[in-house]
Amino acid sequence: MWRSAGLAGDAQAETKEEFVKVTRRDLERLTTEVMQLRDFLPKIVNGDILGTFQKLDAIESNLEKKEEEIEQLRMDCEHFRARLETAQADCMREKKEKLDLRQQLNEAKQQLLQQAEYCTEMGAAVCTLLWGVSSNEEAVKSILGASKAVKFFTITAQTMESFVKSLSEDMKQQDLDSEENQFVLALAGIVTNVAALACGREFLVSSSRELLDTMMHLLGDMKPGLCNKFKVLMLMSLYNVSINLKGLKYISESPGFIPLLWWLLNDPDTEVCLHVLRLLQSVLLEPEVLARSGAEVRETLPFQRIVALSQSRNAELQALAKELLEDLKIFEYEA
Repeated sequence: MWRSAGLAGDAQAETKEEFVKVTRRDLERLTTEVMQLRDFLPKIVNGDILGTFQKLDAIESNLEKKEEEIEQLRMDCEHFRARLETAQADCMREKKEKLDLRQQLNEAKQQLLQQAEYCTEMGAAVCTLLWGVSSNEEAVKSILGASKAVKFFTITAQTMESFVKSLSEDMKQQDLDSEENQFVLALAGIVTNVAALACGREFLVSSSRELLDTMMHLLGDMKPGLCNKFKVLMLMSLYNVSINLKGLKYISESPGFIPLLWWLLNDPDTEVCLHVLRLLQSVLLEPEVLARSGAEVRETLPFQRIVALSQSRNAELQALAKELLEDLKIFEYEA
C-alpha cells in the first residue's frame, strides 16, 4: 500500500509504509480488547477524577473552616489583648491608689502616735498633780462627789490593764522616767490616797469593784521584780480597802486571793514583800475571814518564806515578818 502526502511548492514525496501480517483470530481478539478498553477506560478514569474532585472539595471545605477558626482566634486574641490592657490599666490605678492609701495610713499612724504621746504626757502631768491634791481629804470628797468619779476609776482600771499588757515578755528593766510609767504610777497613787480615807474606801467597795478586781489580777500577771513601785501602790490600795469590813470581805473572797499573796511573797523586792505581809496580816486578823479561809491558809501557807523574811536585813520587813509569825501561832505551826 502506497500513501502520498502534499508538500509545499507542490512537491510530492512518496513514503513506503510497512505492514504486519497477523492472523484473523489475533485480529479479532485485538479488536475485542480494544472495544473493551474503550468501554471500561472512561468509567475508571471518570471514577478517579470524581474521587479526586470530592477530596478536593473536602480539603477546600476544611481549609475554609480553618480560616474561619483562625479568624475567630484572631478576634478572640484581640479581645483578650484589649481586656489585658484594661486590666493592666486598672492594676496600675489600684497600685497608685494603694500607694496613696498607704501613705495616708502612715500619716494617720504618725498623727495617732503623736496624739497618743500628747495624751500620755497630758495624762501623766494631770494625774501627777491630782495625785498630790488627793492627799487632801476635802479634795478627795470633791473628786468622789463629781459626776464622772465612777467613770474615772473605770478608765483607771482600763489604763492600768493596758499598761501591763504592753510590757514586753523579755523586759528586764523598766523605764521609770517614761511618761507611760509616770501615768500609771500617778493613777495608782490617786487610788491609794482615795482608799486611805473612810469615804474613799466605801466608794471603791460600793462603786468601783472593777478597779479592785483589776488590781488583784494585775498583781498576779506581773513578773517578780518588775514594776515594783506600781505593785507597792496597788498593795497599799488593797490594804487600805481591807480596813473597811465590806472591802475586807470582798477582796478576801475573791477567787485566788490567798494564792496570790503567797505568789507575791516570792518577789525579790523588799517593799513588795513588806506590803504583802501587811495585807496578809490585815486579812488574817479578821475573825470572820479566818474562820472562812483558815483551812486554805493552813494548807498553803509558805511558812519557810515568812521565816526567811523574818531574818531580812531590812529592819521594818524583819519586824513585820516576826510579828506575823506570832500571829500565825494560832495555826500551831512550828518552824
